[in-house]
Amino acid sequence: MNWYDDIKGRIFNIQRFSIHDGPGVRTIVFLKGCALRCRWCCNPESQSSEIETMITDGKAKTVGQDITVKEVMQEVVRDMPYYRRSGGGLTLSGGECLCQADFSAALLAAAKDMGINTAIESTACMEFEKIEKLLPYLDLYLMDIKHINSEKHKAFTKRDNKLILENAKKLAVSAKRLIIRVPVVPTFNDTVQEITDIARFAANLPNVKEIHLLPYHRLGQDKYEGLGREYTLKEITPPGKEHMEKLAEAARQTGLYVQIGG
Repeated sequence: MNWYDDIKGRIFNIQRFSIHDGPGVRTIVFLKGCALRCRWCCNPESQSSEIETMITDGKAKTVGQDITVKEVMQEVVRDMPYYRRSGGGLTLSGGECLCQADFSAALLAAAKDMGINTAIESTACMEFEKIEKLLPYLDLYLMDIKHINSEKHKAFTKRDNKLILENAKKLAVSAKRLIIRVPVVPTFNDTVQEITDIARFAANLPNVKEIHLLPYHRLGQDKYEGLGREYTLKEITPPGKEHMEKLAEAARQTGLYVQIGG
């Protein structure tokens, strides 16, 4: 038995055959709990650490289950041939996997012991001591930086960005590979100046060469109704291709490689 096999955590989904959130074909494990409350969040069922009931297609669905590392990895290893052929692997998402730092570190350790590439999609809005638990087993850190202005960040996420920006500077030195990702949300951060500010910050981080601009979408809107919550951005339309290209070109002026989409 391995030290991590019986460590338990709380997840709400395991998604196989993803081609996002890291290289190659990936299995994404979605963990419950988040430090932020982003108004555009497409996984509102991830925000609370509690097990919830969500109405989906008129039926009540339990969201959240407690599961061991061993049980998760039994699902993850099913696609080993695809990981080997594509350079894919395991990605932890959420929510925010750092809210369950010990469980996340154990999952990543198990994956590395099996020769599986590892990644996390994270805001890094957590004490750095918790982040450090994951780094020995982590190949790729996909870090969201949503805004440089702290007040606007707080208005749309309920938290300021001070800790996030501090941790970005530390991760640029200590993570094996760090890619900055920006959810591009109209009325929040979709101007050339706002994206340029984020890109400049990223370009000044040591070892960071890449930024991904992720266009806002409304795919999670129905989940809010299913949870009995209001979706406050229902009047916002996703940014068009031409506008995203304009923002990408502005970000490229900082010298970074810029990708639209994750």
